[in-house]
Amino acid sequence: MENTNQSKSHAVFNIKLHIVFVTKYRRKTLTPELLDYLKIAFSECLAAWNCKLVEFGGEPDHTHLLVDIHPALDISVLINNLKTASARRTRNRFAEHLADFYRKPLFWHRAYFVGSVGGATLETVRAYVDAQGTEEHVRKAKAKAKTNSLR
Repeated sequence: MENTNQSKSHAVFNIKLHIVFVTKYRRKTLTPELLDYLKIAFSECLAAWNCKLVEFGGEPDHTHLLVDIHPALDISVLINNLKTASARRTRNRFAEHLADFYRKPLFWHRAYFVGSVGGATLETVRAYVDAQGTEEHVRKAKAKAKTNSLR
């Protein structure tokens, strides 16, 4: 597995979030062209926040984003900014299409889903934390260090 840890300002981190946005009233407004546009809009918005869009996908009534973020960010502020900026851009670019679905300038539902995503399972992390300070952990760490020095 590839190491995607980042290092900035006294911190080493690897924080990925799975974010889901749902259209207002679950209306099936998201066409393939609109989804392509949203991918670009989200990517540009995230870049302005020093974040990265890792993966993007969607269906007619919702989108999924896999985002790499910095630990200093307030997640709720980032998400609200993403929703506001993407909705504004989309309503401007696809005004005629969205007028068939919404009388008012609406786009995203107020609610959202966000979950942390990692390369290890919760059980793996629990076992790792639990093993800290044990003799077995020290023995394995020494063996690993020796193996790495031989390479």
